[in-house]
Amino acid sequence: MSALPKFPSENLLVGFDTSDDACVYKISDELAVIQTVDFFPPVVDDPWMYGQIAAANALSDVYAMGGDPAFALNILSFPDCLPLDILREILDGGYTKVQEAGAVIAGGHSIDDPIPKYGLCVSGFVHPGKVWTNAGAREGDLLILTKPIGSGITTTAAKAELITPEQFAPSLAVMAALNNKAKDAVAAVGASACTDITGFGLLGHTGEMAEGSGKTIELFAREIPLLPQALALAEEGIIPGGAFRNREYAGQSVSFAENIPQPLQDIMWDPQTSGGLLAAVAEKDAHQLLSRLEESCADAKIIGRVLSKESVSIRVV
Repeated sequence: MSALPKFPSENLLVGFDTSDDACVYKISDELAVIQTVDFFPPVVDDPWMYGQIAAANALSDVYAMGGDPAFALNILSFPDCLPLDILREILDGGYTKVQEAGAVIAGGHSIDDPIPKYGLCVSGFVHPGKVWTNAGAREGDLLILTKPIGSGITTTAAKAELITPEQFAPSLAVMAALNNKAKDAVAAVGASACTDITGFGLLGHTGEMAEGSGKTIELFAREIPLLPQALALAEEGIIPGGAFRNREYAGQSVSFAENIPQPLQDIMWDPQTSGGLLAAVAEKDAHQLLSRLEESCADAKIIGRVLSKESVSIRVV
């Protein structure tokens, strides 16, 4: 019987040192595995839609590293006081989204808990030479965001019944959408760095890219795509607590031009669920990438550029 292969620590291509989206481990010269996990309490009332959004959010980390998901394990906590039909709908929503991604559910684990929580532990694959990280942005690169932001604000408003189901529908569609087609479009032109926009908001994740790359990133505030209703709600002060925590954590590393209104600043700190990819690409490739994204990511826009290192990580103009 042959000995099992050894996997030394130096084969870990991406770990936690730059706060990246997933870890990447080299299996061979042709294959690396991407591993990630994410789960959270319900962000919407519909259990099937909640399952879809949670699954899309977890799968996104694999796409942000340049790979494709292969299989996933369910992670679930559920109280015994709720009907099992709700549990089935959550799991079916997740299964449907994983199937759409071309991957499979291979099992999972559940516990009894007063607050429902659902997500996935996802494994994917990528060529070791084609891994994206959030730490490779180059001076002169342009930044392209593939989904509009503001889902934390619109979700907060929907829970409080401050917007109608029809007004909230675009946010549901964005949160449930996979980033697979965005990943394929970015891969076709190449990226120097990539991440996805989730709980730390646009500014939090952009800051991680800037710091990991040793650069400053300039964001064009009025080019950032926003979800319908997000700006109007922010102007009314409908801001989730997570946005204030994000600003408290990273606010010292961001400077705003004087003409950037406070509601727009708040949206940039807004924690996202299953947000889009943020890719740093060479200026010569940026408009080609936008063309490739037209059909699958109609809201994609160039929202910034990479500068040499300054005293702040992000400059919003």
